[in-house]
Amino acid sequence: MRYITPMEGIFPYIVIVCMFATAGVLGIGLINMLRRDKNKNKRANAIMRWRVILQGVTLLLFAVLLLTFK
Repeated sequence: MRYITPMEGIFPYIVIVCMFATAGVLGIGLINMLRRDKNKNKRANAIMRWRVILQGVTLLLFAVLLLTFK
């Protein structure tokens, strides 16, 4: 029996959106490093913290995706 059929349609797209969000935050962080600004360090820490959080969520969802949909 398969109980997760509705998830099969949208779950991979959620993982893909999280992957692009992580790459986007990484790009924003790299652009921030190139800027010459006094508040760069404080902003860089916040941006990289968001990157780590998004990366963790993405990896968790990807692992669930691989384990669930064999």
